[in-house]
Amino acid sequence: MRFVRPALMAATLLAMPAWSASLDVAWWRDGKMEVRQLRQGGAAPPPFDGARQVPLASLWKLFVYVYASDNKVAMPDYRCGGRDPEEVYCCDAGQSIGHDAALAQSCGPFFSPKRLMITAAPWRQYWTTRLGSAPAGDFAWLADPAQLAPGRLVRLDSLLRALDSIPAASRVDAEAALLRVVLDGRGAGTARWFGSQLRVKTYSWHEQRRADERIGGAAGWLADGTPIWFGGAGGSSNVFEQWAPRLAASLPPVGAADDGGCVVVDYFKRYPIRAVRGERGVAVPGPLNGRYHVRFENGQSLALRSSGELMLVQEQGGRPQLRGRFGVNEYVARVLDREASANEPEAAKALAIAARTYLQQNAVTVAGCQQIADSSATQRVSTSPATPAALAIARWTDQLIVDGVTVRYHSNQSSEGTMAWSEAVRQARQGKHYDELLAAAYPGGALSTVGNTGVRCRRLAQNEDWLARSVPRWQRVLLREAGYEAPPQAPLVCALSSGAPYSEQSRNRIFMRPLATREDRITLAHEYLHLGLRRHPRGQDEEYVERLARRLVDLNLEAL
Repeated sequence: MRFVRPALMAATLLAMPAWSASLDVAWWRDGKMEVRQLRQGGAAPPPFDGARQVPLASLWKLFVYVYASDNKVAMPDYRCGGRDPEEVYCCDAGQSIGHDAALAQSCGPFFSPKRLMITAAPWRQYWTTRLGSAPAGDFAWLADPAQLAPGRLVRLDSLLRALDSIPAASRVDAEAALLRVVLDGRGAGTARWFGSQLRVKTYSWHEQRRADERIGGAAGWLADGTPIWFGGAGGSSNVFEQWAPRLAASLPPVGAADDGGCVVVDYFKRYPIRAVRGERGVAVPGPLNGRYHVRFENGQSLALRSSGELMLVQEQGGRPQLRGRFGVNEYVARVLDREASANEPEAAKALAIAARTYLQQNAVTVAGCQQIADSSATQRVSTSPATPAALAIARWTDQLIVDGVTVRYHSNQSSEGTMAWSEAVRQARQGKHYDELLAAAYPGGALSTVGNTGVRCRRLAQNEDWLARSVPRWQRVLLREAGYEAPPQAPLVCALSSGAPYSEQSRNRIFMRPLATREDRITLAHEYLHLGLRRHPRGQDEEYVERLARRLVDLNLEAL
């Protein structure tokens, strides 16, 4: 979602035709379906329930994606030849598309079960396990991948129950890909209303009763895993544009989702600690549980409480150091509590996204976690548990970042590329939304998701060529390393604009800078090892990975 100027956004909304007088919405929660009907005048629409027949349309691609991802079925990029009219949803002739973008853009040829060599027996067994019985009766539409067809009608409650049968671990990649729908897909521009709460696959198909009319909408999950479906007259883009504000207001409360990621915070790096005392006296190194007082060398003191997320460690020389370990949203919420306030919701949403972006651009990766210092020179992080209001803001903006620019912020001084909290509050009180605040502060940026999900990989051919030549030389060493599994395909190596290099394990990509020195080659070997050891605890041991990476690069030198 490239940031759009407010005047242009308003003109677009005013120009929208009235495609549909009603929108049907349904979700599945606590073993039952709930429905809503939103109206904009006109006659009352006919009521509906779980027995309603809805077209499968392009939603079949979502089930193929989940099956292939969960069963580690190879999903090679699809190359557009220019002859299939369905490729209009994929790519230009001669170009290729990967699985995440194919799902968000609804590229049918990519997900052809025949192309992916998905056969009936394992497919049926997979869904039998998920549904608790063989696909039959209401679930007959899931019995055979070859029979998935856009025109097939399915009971709405059957569709939602099938979505509900997919556990969080199995839908994580699909949800990440589908976040793009409200950023730059069919729902482009509606992240203003949904944040990251909607992870849905869009569809458009012929209206059942009138073949010359179309029905459009989407189905998938809310951020807490609640299955959802909605549909109205017109294509999916029309439905999003017309109904986004009212749909967002009508969704059920979204529960707390798992807090992904890992952030290690080194507290008080600029203020040496003399001692930490708890209720039982001087604290010893290890996790802190309870209430404590931190006394600094400058004579100041600070009260804090911890439930094990804070740890006292001893640095070289014996000096105590306080360290915290949090999920990303807990971290963002603590920054919001320390740097600003959640009492100004739109400004808080903008700052939460800026704080998450700053973390991505400036943290270093240590033992599988992003590590950053708590400092006025970086980001200040509260030592207290996040307030419920700040945590709600962090979760609402989960995974959203600003892409394409370097992000900074300040309490009251704005400048190029720097958002001032005081100015964001002022604009928010004038009615500006969080995306407008971000557009004003970072005019060259775009709202995106962590890891550039599904888009913007500027490939580094030199890095990829070096890796392709090196991996065969490394095999005699790697095959003896416990936990190593060669990535199913050669990783893509993408240009990193800022921050520390990292590997995007779910998408088999490495983000780094062009090769120039031996240390760059060690970095590439290091991130490749994270991919190869992604399913083994040793892949999180940074010291081990670094030693092995240096050994592999030395093998290259021996071969010269």
